[in-house]
Amino acid sequence: MRKEIETKLKEITTKVSFEDFQKDIASHVNTVKKGLKGIKAPHALTGAIIETLREKSADMRSTVRFEEVGTVQHIGNGVANISGLSRAKIDGLVTFQNSTEGMILNLETDALDVILLGEDEGIQGGSLVTHGKGRLKVPVGPQMHGRVINALGTPIDNKGEIDILEERFIERSAPGVLQRTPVSQPLQTGIKMIDALFPIGRGQRELIAGDRQTGKTTLGLDAIINQRGKQVTCVYVSIGQKKSSLLTAIDTLHKFKAMENTVVVSASPDDPPALKYLAPFSGMTIAEYYLDHGEDVLIVFDDLTKHADAYRELSLLLRRPPGREAYPGDIFYLHSRLLERACNLNEAAGGGSITAIPIIATQQGNISAYIPTNLISICDGQIVLSKEKFNKGFKPAVDIGISVSRVGGSAQSDLIRSLANRLKLDISQFEEVEKFTQFGTELDTTTQQMIKRGQRLQRMLGQGIHQPMPVSEQALIIFAAIHGYLDAVPLDDIQDYEHALTGWARTNRDALLAKMQAEQELTDSITEELKELLQAYALTKAEKELADE
Repeated sequence: MRKEIETKLKEITTKVSFEDFQKDIASHVNTVKKGLKGIKAPHALTGAIIETLREKSADMRSTVRFEEVGTVQHIGNGVANISGLSRAKIDGLVTFQNSTEGMILNLETDALDVILLGEDEGIQGGSLVTHGKGRLKVPVGPQMHGRVINALGTPIDNKGEIDILEERFIERSAPGVLQRTPVSQPLQTGIKMIDALFPIGRGQRELIAGDRQTGKTTLGLDAIINQRGKQVTCVYVSIGQKKSSLLTAIDTLHKFKAMENTVVVSASPDDPPALKYLAPFSGMTIAEYYLDHGEDVLIVFDDLTKHADAYRELSLLLRRPPGREAYPGDIFYLHSRLLERACNLNEAAGGGSITAIPIIATQQGNISAYIPTNLISICDGQIVLSKEKFNKGFKPAVDIGISVSRVGGSAQSDLIRSLANRLKLDISQFEEVEKFTQFGTELDTTTQQMIKRGQRLQRMLGQGIHQPMPVSEQALIIFAAIHGYLDAVPLDDIQDYEHALTGWARTNRDALLAKMQAEQELTDSITEELKELLQAYALTKAEKELADE
């Protein structure tokens, strides 16, 4: 009987109309009295209940609330066409009857088009739609470190909810020119070929382009791994990548303890197109939180080809006119407003930076296609990977001839710059004369020596995956290569020589490596110490080989 009374009370107290509530009190009093039979002091308890009901009824007020409602006309493939909602705004949110939210992308005279941010199950023609909570926001903050989230900021790593301290709009204007300052600090990737030949500065946008399976993602992950202990927060945005590939990337970051300062934003292939479209903007919004707190951030977009494809799919579904390669006319604006948010701020604006490394997939090495050319013109340089070099075993398979960094040289450390200038000259000369060897032309001694040196420089620039190197060790190896210490080493033994040399230097010349890392300059004293180191290592190596014989 108690349960029946509680149910009736709950039913009474949820009534909205004051008049109906008073009628319900009168009609249920008898029921309450009957239920109180057998209970000690029923009259006192009845009086208390009635008094409580009177107090609650006195506090109730009749209100009328007006709400604009729209109607679904068509829905399918993650897009809905809605009539009504005359007060709707572009990028505004709407809520469907099944609680799924949508974002407005098209405004027409008598209708609007919405992209769904969730499942469309339960939504059909005639379903009602109401205004949502303004514009789309995503959570930001230091509590995002080490987490994997989707494009809406919802955690998908089974580690529980994230304590949301702040939310921000996913779209924001890029900092103005007066807030920016020239790129002046290097962002070391730990990859010899990139740090020496195509350096990246903090606040730069450097594109990585190449065919499938040429090591694009590996370069991005290596750059993230190399930021351990360097006060750089990393954001890795996976757009349309297979879940197995994403899990491999996350495992790699965990293995090298780089996940502690990294946020992973994922939009998988089976997510709605809207989430793949929003993922890079969500990642950039998270990066901007750290930027506004004066920190340096590295963000990797993997990859923007699938992002462009998702936007093309949405645009065609929204009946926007297709242009070149069926992409909409504003595809350039889409990526430019994303990447322009990467910057290097001056001290007055906080002094932080966002370095962007977008990745783009090409077909048959064609970087003159529509999307690659768009991104090349937006970015401050490009690193192009060659399928041919990759298949020959050169890794990273960077095409030196068409790769370039337009601003990173200004941020390159003096230590690497002084060595890289000589390195670039030697490699350029080698590539010029290498063509003649294909025809069996007889070459003089000087040219043969140049080819011999160039082949070793080419092998020296190779590097294993997930093996980033500190600047001091890079400088040691490059110094040895350009000064002829590798000339006597067989080509196939170059990598082994490097590992042995750096290991010996860490054990026997650790003070010199620390000095190079701290000063970042190739002084005369350091040059002499490097020569002495290499001679001492050569002598030790010769003595060991003699002892083995």
